[in-house]
Amino acid sequence: MHCPFCAHEDTRVIDSRVVDEGAVVRRRRACESCGKRFTTLERAALRLPLVVKKDGTRQAFDVSKIHRGMQKALEKRPVSAEQLEAGVSAVLRAVQELGESEVPASIIGDFVMEQLRRLDGVAYVRFASVYREFKDVDEFLAAVKTAVGKKERS
Repeated sequence: MHCPFCAHEDTRVIDSRVVDEGAVVRRRRACESCGKRFTTLERAALRLPLVVKKDGTRQAFDVSKIHRGMQKALEKRPVSAEQLEAGVSAVLRAVQELGESEVPASIIGDFVMEQLRRLDGVAYVRFASVYREFKDVDEFLAAVKTAVGKKERS
């Protein structure tokens, strides 16, 4: 691993830890040349499926879109960054576990909604109102009842 500070080729691993439920290895490194320390994250490079949009177009799966969408729904809500990251990772795992080369965007949206419902009912309703494109108040109320009903059973 090259040092990000001086570009020296030799860095030493000081500490390694498994994080994100075993999906990532966090390594603390030190540069042999300048002595500065930095952290790297190692994750398995898995091939992600293409996303099939509503209009039939296909695009590469982009985990940053999942992160941005969930982050926007969770804005100003009492959910930690770690909880958000765990939710994003759960969506990514669910998509990978499908084992498909193409996945409809609607299935990914359902995975996101399930994670948001578990994290925060308000965020779930926020996301659902945009994602499901509610046409009237009744659809909105049904989403609220889903969020409240599942929370009471949990």
